[in-house]
Amino acid sequence: MPVPSSPDGARRRALYGRRFVRALPVLLIVAAILYDVLTPRYFTAAPLYTAAPLVAAPVYSRRGTALTGAAVVVTVLCLQTTKGVIHYVDSLTELITIATVAGLAVLVNAFVRRTDEQLASAREIAEAAQRAVLPQPAERIGGFEIAACYEAAQADAFIGGDLYAVQDSARGVRLIVGDVRGKGMGAVAAVAVVIGAFREAAEQEATLEAVAQRLERALAREGTRREGLDAFEGFTTAVLAELPHGEGVLRIVNRGHPPPLLLHADGTVHPLQVREYALPLGMGELGVWPDRAEQAPFPGGATLLLYTDGLSEARDALGRFYDPQARLSGRVFRHPAELLDTLADDVRRHSGGGMTDDMALLAVRRH
Repeated sequence: MPVPSSPDGARRRALYGRRFVRALPVLLIVAAILYDVLTPRYFTAAPLYTAAPLVAAPVYSRRGTALTGAAVVVTVLCLQTTKGVIHYVDSLTELITIATVAGLAVLVNAFVRRTDEQLASAREIAEAAQRAVLPQPAERIGGFEIAACYEAAQADAFIGGDLYAVQDSARGVRLIVGDVRGKGMGAVAAVAVVIGAFREAAEQEATLEAVAQRLERALAREGTRREGLDAFEGFTTAVLAELPHGEGVLRIVNRGHPPPLLLHADGTVHPLQVREYALPLGMGELGVWPDRAEQAPFPGGATLLLYTDGLSEARDALGRFYDPQARLSGRVFRHPAELLDTLADDVRRHSGGGMTDDMALLAVRRH
């Protein structure tokens, strides 16, 4: 049975690969010198010499690339002089070709450096957007320990269509975890709308059901406003939770989302299923199903875990889905952050580092 490679092994291989590539220009020059010294004078190692600055261009600094090119030109010039072939037309042509490639390598390096700077700027903008749209919640809110985690499936992507938010209110700590249909900037726009509406409604509305209705109206209003301008995501699956202060209970409204898990202090885990799922947010035109919050005990030492389907639909090499309930059963975590770190590492190992969907995790522990 094939075993998915671990993320640690993949990181080690990537590190060794980077080290080899950085050493490759020097190795090419050394191999070329040995070839020239050990072969008759009419043999040439020009391909190795020209390859060295070209390999250096994307991995070295501008100065390093220029020095590599200069070293190649000087080496060829010295070897041709030593062999007494520098006055031949073929040798002169070879020297000019190598010098030209070395100069082009410096230009390639400048282009690569400029592209890297643009990517770094875009990465900084993406990080700022994530902090603005999905700010990391405080570690303690309303007497509860909180931790959140966002794992993007696409490399160097920082935010997509998954969302989470935590808001304290007079009626307790209110939470949301959701997943917007679609990808790209349309999904990010929907995330911003949902989170903005949630923060306002969580403070103002008397019930969790009313919060869900406010989100429904916000998405409908935004969809109408954007009609004819740009496409807006059609619906958002979400689960909303309310943790009243000092009552030892929790309330759940589920809008077509994977059920949260309740991890007890003794290691038992059970999903918080609802008797009737409502339609996802943004699908109110298809019918009216009144939201009904369902209540469950939330004892001391227990942890509530909310997640998106990027977790439960992660597959291994054999196509088997990740089962968070089975994976977490019998395990005890001292803090929500420890739970999320363990869970994120475990799902990466399960999928061999090849996750196909973003994943948002939110954990809340009651003392």
